[in-house]
Amino acid sequence: MVAHGNSLRALVKHLEGISDADIAELNIPTGMPRLYRFKDDLSLAEAPRYLDDAKAQAAANAVAKQAG
Repeated sequence: MVAHGNSLRALVKHLEGISDADIAELNIPTGMPRLYRFKDDLSLAEAPRYLDDAKAQAAANAVAKQAG
């Protein structure tokens, strides 16, 4: 899925159960695939992760600097 940062943030909040306070601090890196695996009941089967965590963290830091 590809979407605007705020749309993705809302989806991540719902899927991962992130609080209202914590979601405001989440910086989603542009163009970094995030892997979700689901059980048959659509609950998370494992913790979501970026395919390349190091690159995703660097990209998220860059997004945070843009907002500041």
